[in-house]
Amino acid sequence: MKSARTEYLRPAAADDVPALMALRAEAEGWLRTKGTDQWSDPETGERAISKWRESIDEGRAWVVVGERDEVLATVSRGPVDRDFWTDADRPETALYLYKLIVAREASGRQLGTRLIDWVSRLAALEGRTWVRIDTWRTNAGLHHYYERLGFEHVRTEAPSHRRSGWLAQRPAGEVALPHDLLPVGPNEDATTGVEVPRQRADAASNEGLTSGNGTAP
Repeated sequence: MKSARTEYLRPAAADDVPALMALRAEAEGWLRTKGTDQWSDPETGERAISKWRESIDEGRAWVVVGERDEVLATVSRGPVDRDFWTDADRPETALYLYKLIVAREASGRQLGTRLIDWVSRLAALEGRTWVRIDTWRTNAGLHHYYERLGFEHVRTEAPSHRRSGWLAQRPAGEVALPHDLLPVGPNEDATTGVEVPRQRADAASNEGLTSGNGTAP
């Protein structure tokens, strides 16, 4: 008999920052074993932690927690990154997904896929057309992961001051695991628990935004 799922999604809180820092540090080490330099720059890491704090304050970051209230995964949304997406892309039609990380101990639970499904449902709820990502240009394994989940490569941008720039999108509302949706809160029905605090309107600028879709597999 298959055991019931115990993990659920909730908005990230200030108290989660140490766990998020540890999650990212673990991801950095794991990525090195995969032969990619993604998130290998310590300065980039410090910037990412600072932006995580901002994301939490602005209601843009969420965590998946397990039965012991341990943080197993995280995802954030953010404003359009103008280094990559232009007016011709109709940026207002998309929800932009950032900082998707899954703990190694949770590998195999398909939390990355389930988080993307939740973001996709949220995007559809908001009347958007796309879920969009930008990832490290050299991380081919991550590109293939997102393509397997239905993302289509749009193009690759290579501004000299950025290492990200592989751009892809997936239709909003598309769900890869319709029978394994993440509930929002420990007592919520996964089929309806989509709405959580959304990004503040005054957080819609792109100043200082770091990209970093990283270690979902």
